[in-house]
Amino acid sequence: MKLVCCFAHQIATWATQQSLTIIACDSMLSDLHTTRQRLRTGQTQATSEIERAIQAAQSPACQHAFVQTTFDEARAIANTPGIQTKPLAGLAVSIKDLFDVAGQTTCAGSVVLKDNPPAEQDSPAVARLRRAGAAFMGRTHMVEFAFSGVGTNPHFGTPVNPCSTDVPRIPGGSSSGAGVSVATGAAFIGLGSDTGGSIRIPAALNGIVGFKSTARLVPTQGALPLSTTLDTVCAMTRSVRDAMLAHELLAQRQVTRSSAPLAAYRLAVARTLMQDELDDTVSRAWQRTLATLRRAGAQVEEVNLTEIGQLQSIQAAGSLAAAESYVWHRQLLERNAAAYDPRVASRIQRGASMSAYDYITLLRERQRWISQMASALQGFDAVLSPTVPIVAPPMAELAPGLARDAAFLRVNALLLRNPSVVNMLDGCALSLPCQTADELPVGLMVWAGALRDDTVLNIALQIERILQK
Repeated sequence: MKLVCCFAHQIATWATQQSLTIIACDSMLSDLHTTRQRLRTGQTQATSEIERAIQAAQSPACQHAFVQTTFDEARAIANTPGIQTKPLAGLAVSIKDLFDVAGQTTCAGSVVLKDNPPAEQDSPAVARLRRAGAAFMGRTHMVEFAFSGVGTNPHFGTPVNPCSTDVPRIPGGSSSGAGVSVATGAAFIGLGSDTGGSIRIPAALNGIVGFKSTARLVPTQGALPLSTTLDTVCAMTRSVRDAMLAHELLAQRQVTRSSAPLAAYRLAVARTLMQDELDDTVSRAWQRTLATLRRAGAQVEEVNLTEIGQLQSIQAAGSLAAAESYVWHRQLLERNAAAYDPRVASRIQRGASMSAYDYITLLRERQRWISQMASALQGFDAVLSPTVPIVAPPMAELAPGLARDAAFLRVNALLLRNPSVVNMLDGCALSLPCQTADELPVGLMVWAGALRDDTVLNIALQIERILQK
């Protein structure tokens, strides 16, 4: 009951402050590339940009997006001589509360770890962004232990989707604060993770860009694990070209740019599962986007891709996330289960019923399935699908409580359904917005198999240009 009351109070407080109208989620926000150009030409200063980001972070639209802020550190970085010559030029970056930052305690959205000692060093992802000139704004809110696509957290308050114009809506998760920080202007890059959609879901629901790279390309050390097999370190941005830069910095590799037009690529659209249960807004945006791309010369072909339908039976005995998270959490749960978000604890505890046979079989079946998918997609450069089948639902419909648990589980499953296909594929994917100005955000997902990252990024860049005309 206490969690329900806290959640209801949060919604009421937010609604009062905002009068159910949001001034953020502004499509006119400059991306990082544009801002760096303005820095080079003297039209702005890194210190001025940091003050704008701090103002956004302190606004009602960004409430609960950060669990810890480091504004003074960000100001100091922005004021460093020569900072604008670095790739990130002293501009604002947020860090999901999953990553080690030297001198800070990594809590992963939980109270269970609050007494842990501070990290002795930065995680590789944080260190790479720091060397590139990032001005870190602070640690962002997340679903406890990254185990949900909805974005709620009963311990620290849940950030509200800044694109809502009627009622408070969910931000999507698990990288919820990261998404809100980018959508409101509090950060140009939101560092996060993606195990089953945790970057692409909030990107889709908040009207921004989220790129999930091939998992092996960015080290996961120094990030609290959910699934050691599926976890991917990646980021949200305001544009595809910013996503390219963020990926290059995190993966320490150069993306091969292509000037080929969209018509040069062969794109598949999966009939199986990924177009099911689309709500009216997503369906309208999806069909309109496909028509726009075809008019622009895109080769878009519907394919059955029935292999996607096998995933439910492959995971019938349990998921990789359940099995692998239970290994990490078992002793913590035995000592302190009452301190967990019950919805998170129940998902982790499902791993307890999986046998070694179940787990090894799942790994083997996954590899067989990846091979089948590769054969089915041979000749295609990428696949298009809705990132998620629904727009962000109202928060009140998913508030904690037994009466709403069924609704929560249904929404969580819908949000994870399409993105998680790519994680099981060991693939890469980018979500970019495809809604019109009068619609709630809708994400278009461009995806492919492992190590096709550059192709996905180049195709997404072409699509973004077409949709923005």
